[in-house]
Amino acid sequence: MQDLTQGSIPRHIARLSVPIAVGMVFQTLYFLVDLYFVGQLGDTAIAGLSAAGNLQFLIMAITQVLGVGTMALIAQASGRKDRADANLVFNQSLGLAALGAALTLGLGYGLARPYMRTLGADDAIVDGGVLYLHWFLPGLALQFALISMGSALRGTGVVNPTIVVQVATVVLNAILSPITIAGWLTGRPFGLLGAGLSTSISVAVAVVLMTVYFVRLERFVVFDRSLIRPRWSAWRRVLEVGLPPGGEFALLFVYMGTVLWVIRGFGPEAQAGFGVGSRIMQALFLPAMAIAFATAPVAGQNMGAGRADRVRATYRTAVVTLSGIMLGLTAFCQWQPALLISGFSDEEPVIAVGAEFLRIISFNFLATGVVFTNSSMFQAMGNTMPALQASALRILLFAVPAVWMTMVSAFELRHLWYLSAVTVALQAMFSYWLLMREYEHRLGDLRPPEAAASSPPGVAEAASPGNEDLPATRG
Repeated sequence: MQDLTQGSIPRHIARLSVPIAVGMVFQTLYFLVDLYFVGQLGDTAIAGLSAAGNLQFLIMAITQVLGVGTMALIAQASGRKDRADANLVFNQSLGLAALGAALTLGLGYGLARPYMRTLGADDAIVDGGVLYLHWFLPGLALQFALISMGSALRGTGVVNPTIVVQVATVVLNAILSPITIAGWLTGRPFGLLGAGLSTSISVAVAVVLMTVYFVRLERFVVFDRSLIRPRWSAWRRVLEVGLPPGGEFALLFVYMGTVLWVIRGFGPEAQAGFGVGSRIMQALFLPAMAIAFATAPVAGQNMGAGRADRVRATYRTAVVTLSGIMLGLTAFCQWQPALLISGFSDEEPVIAVGAEFLRIISFNFLATGVVFTNSSMFQAMGNTMPALQASALRILLFAVPAVWMTMVSAFELRHLWYLSAVTVALQAMFSYWLLMREYEHRLGDLRPPEAAASSPPGVAEAASPGNEDLPATRG
């Protein structure tokens, strides 16, 4: 375990965020490598991959419930130096991971075709997306175990093992993709089937490697069969913290699905251009997301230790750093957006749609950085509902006008992108207001446990990290 309650906060964030960024870059290469080779198959294949890949946002929503709940509870337990509670949370999260994997496989195979028929612009896109999903679903199911183990380590301030595993498995995926998708060496290209297969194999290898690490090297949080049997009180604690962030990702799934549904009348080129542009945008966000991911355990451990001053300092450091990064990314997307898209498609309509998407949507990058940071702070403080409320407001403000636009004859794709940029800015402002309100509620009486213990009766109870108003620290 790394103690994040002492020492330089910027140094802690940098130490955690750099390897997280490296890991996220390699993780994103899963999708970019597949996108590159699928892109050689034409815009219909790209559209099928994009529509089917949107399902990943739904799975990410569910894994976020597990990951954020596990990370936040273990971070606060680590701040209190409570190893027993950290181990209980970790092992209970493994049980939740098994349940999530089973549901993903059962529902995924049963609903793949109805889902694709909702979003696909034509039958070819639907068939391609279903084929991809059937081979991609095992990898999605295995993500639950990977998230559980990685989040437990992040809560203790340890990220390097997770990064090493991610890098190794992405390299494996990069080797497998040209073989399975394009038929290199074998002469037997499998197209979208190969894209799903290569990713599923790579995720399976990642789970094996992480398991080996926990068995042989990890000492603070460990596998314990006596703690794996379901304990509903522990599940409730994880879900209380994790469900709102999961809801945020579910709303992202709704956002992506709404866009794909709204633009399907513009044909496969529009869906392909949006698919490429949105994946490139996700890749550009990686440095900012890494800092946000690092912010949560740093602030969380200091929350558990009762260090309100360091919680506030963590937020200031993160939001200033993120703002600088996002402004740089905005300038880059205003300069040469087509250059980014052309690396994945040589079809002019696809490039035009993707470039226009990036140029307009980049206006919300700064606001997105604020949203990322605020969400991490809500996780650290053990109350993630405000982040969900801000995301819900954004989706409401976006989805209703977007559907209305489809009934207007003058509707153009750029109108949708401008609407998206404006609604993210409104989300950032609302999220910041909610965070300041949470500061007053959570940090006003926060003190280190030893200080609370020496307070007069009644005062200590109000200041205790075990207060009922702070569900992430109960038990």
